[in-house]
Amino acid sequence: MRRWNSISCLTLLSAALLSTALLQAQQAVVDTAKPQGITIPLWKAGAPGAKGTTAEDTPTLTAYLPTANPTKSAVVIAPGGGYAHLAIQKEGEDIARWLNTRGVAGFVLKYRLGPAYHHPIELQDGQRAIRLVRAHAAEYGVDPTHIGMWGFSAGGHLTATVGTQFDAGNSDATDEIDRQSSRPDFLVLAYPVITFMPPLAHTGSRTNLLGNNSDPALFEALSAETRVTKETPPAFLFTTTSDPVVPVLNSVLFYSALVKAGVPAELHIFQKGPHGVGLAPGFPQLKGWPDLLSKWMANNGWMAADAAAILTTP
Repeated sequence: MRRWNSISCLTLLSAALLSTALLQAQQAVVDTAKPQGITIPLWKAGAPGAKGTTAEDTPTLTAYLPTANPTKSAVVIAPGGGYAHLAIQKEGEDIARWLNTRGVAGFVLKYRLGPAYHHPIELQDGQRAIRLVRAHAAEYGVDPTHIGMWGFSAGGHLTATVGTQFDAGNSDATDEIDRQSSRPDFLVLAYPVITFMPPLAHTGSRTNLLGNNSDPALFEALSAETRVTKETPPAFLFTTTSDPVVPVLNSVLFYSALVKAGVPAELHIFQKGPHGVGLAPGFPQLKGWPDLLSKWMANNGWMAADAAAILTTP
């Protein structure tokens, strides 16, 4: 009887070890299957205006490429953080992976921040990111006319600024990247900071971007709703009425300016929800907003139509 018990125990132990090994192998396959980001500096020879050579002085772009990109679309992603830090996971890498599962390339932008860096450094980083993806579009399997920008909170302010203060590039530049247009082809703005004018300004973002003793004339110049023209890219906006950090009227101001200028735009305002939810996986009342974005992108040819039916997020 004891011999039988010993054999049984050994059999059960072997089965348990085999099961554990299989689970580990399966997990390794899952981890390997995740798209791996490839990080490159925005400027190989050092960023203009850099105060050093540390990571904080070096703006970068991390590319996440899908296995297939039927619409040849790409999105530069600007995480939020009040121009003081970056929510690089929730509003960066997670977003790129979400795009990849829907057949779109994602590029996470790590731009320079206050208090070390002030305007126009952040704008230059954002513009350079669009130019870089456009210059290497063929290498990334991307259509140079299908490059959007998606920003969250203060990253939304940067995105709206890039989308309203762009140029066609310098045709005489020796750098191929500088010859490219910095205009995104579409904008996605999630609970964005838009205006620097009182009483709706997010003063923390404004101070971090401009410094404590900035010229008040910059407040209006960097209020994106005042810079909208008919050339501003089409935009999708998402926010909540109850956002306690960035007043909902920031989004309303930008949407109204887009409509007035005749720019295609879509605005979704949910009644309740906090600031900084990302794709809102923990908020049942908000988790449908990425699906609305999928449909908008699909309707405009920036995402495959069948991808818009996917309701789950990674």
